[in-house]
Amino acid sequence: MKFCKAGSMRLRNISLHVPFLLLSIPCFSAMVDVGVMSGAIIFIQEDLKISEVQQEVLVGILSIISLLGSLAGGKTSDAIGRKWTIGLAAVIFQTGGAVMALAPSFKVLMIGRLMAGVGIGFGVMIAPVYIAEISPAIARGSLTSFPEIFINFGILLGYISNYAFSRLPSHINWRIMLGVGLIPSLVIAIALFVIPESPRWLVVQNRIEEARAVLLKINESEKEAEEKLQEIQVAAGSANADKYEPKAVWKEILCPTPPVRRMLITGCGIQCFQQITGIDTTVYYSPTIFKNAGITGNSELLAATVAVGFTKTLFILIAIFLIDKLGRKPLLYVSTIGMTVCLFSLSLSLAFLSHAKVGIALAILAVCGNVASFSVGLGPICWVLSSEIFPLRLRAQASALGAVGSRVSSGAISMSFLSVSRAITVAGTFFVFGIVSCCAVAFVHYCVPETRGKTLEEIEVLFKDEDDLQESEVEMGDVERLMQKS
Repeated sequence: MKFCKAGSMRLRNISLHVPFLLLSIPCFSAMVDVGVMSGAIIFIQEDLKISEVQQEVLVGILSIISLLGSLAGGKTSDAIGRKWTIGLAAVIFQTGGAVMALAPSFKVLMIGRLMAGVGIGFGVMIAPVYIAEISPAIARGSLTSFPEIFINFGILLGYISNYAFSRLPSHINWRIMLGVGLIPSLVIAIALFVIPESPRWLVVQNRIEEARAVLLKINESEKEAEEKLQEIQVAAGSANADKYEPKAVWKEILCPTPPVRRMLITGCGIQCFQQITGIDTTVYYSPTIFKNAGITGNSELLAATVAVGFTKTLFILIAIFLIDKLGRKPLLYVSTIGMTVCLFSLSLSLAFLSHAKVGIALAILAVCGNVASFSVGLGPICWVLSSEIFPLRLRAQASALGAVGSRVSSGAISMSFLSVSRAITVAGTFFVFGIVSCCAVAFVHYCVPETRGKTLEEIEVLFKDEDDLQESEVEMGDVERLMQKS
């Protein structure tokens, strides 16, 4: 009996992980594009003869335009469901990727880039929300980090494809590089018929039996599933559906109560700090950084970026094992402090040891250390926090707002990096990133609570003071009585 029970639990755990693996594929496709663009831009410039400003726009516009997808993603996921929103994201991104790979001119390339950006906006907003809503509390941190794993694998694959195809003619190689990101589209189509819908979204839609069926699949017992269903119904306020009207949701976000204000500061703040510490410039412009350090030759530059990709991927795997054991906040401290040290080290190596062997080695080590520190904490935990701290009625829209902050920050940094570097040097730019990273350490200390091991409903309590807690207890008691009467 014990053996059968253990076998059943293992099968349940395997089936539980499959949706997260499949749902993470759109993020994988998107970040293949990000990794590819860091090297493809070299050959696009040679083939299409684009200017430096056009390079900045081509690289940075993806993040700016993705805010449209993120904004639309919240309302769309509330209307058609979490899993079908991810399907829409995949279709839009794959269409844009195909247009880019076949583009005969810079204008057509930009049209494809804009479409891909909208798809990415949908994907990066909805994937963590879905996973957070369907995960058990004990493993939510590691499971919500699955998209970040695929993001890093995507970037690594992009770097490898850049190096593999770099010796082909410049009018062909970048098209093949961009085409690599289209491969996962068939898997996404299959995933939509495998993954269940979010039980919390189903409860909000009053599709209680469907929600119960999903919970029975992902919980260890029928009793546990029923208890979880009751918790979700109370949190959702099923007796007062008016709270979930879009106008009411946005009114609560734009004119927040003190607890919601604290949630917004934490969720949107961590999203912005993830980007304004300069991680996207390290990914997009790593060949430029290494060229500034003294590495010459396109193949050598792209080979160095592969080392960055391997490091980034390795440390995100480490983070997955630690996030639900050590907690969010300790890893964020390690991450932000490590990034600060590495960013200042990179700045000093570029300023005083450029083109020397020791300077090149230190620059590579600093860049790898920066992405390692990012991947062990700020990278995955940003998405975990922003998807778990908001109450159910606000989760999709508030997460979308945080994703918009992330995308705007990413786009602004990416589109200005070359111009700013020309004005204050690459070394000076990374010194500024180091100062911002110091501020991120302070933000983590004062604004980020520990959420490890807590249910989504329990996390709401962390942002409430005593007066809010008393008011909340009265409201929840009223809801429970109404539910019992019905």
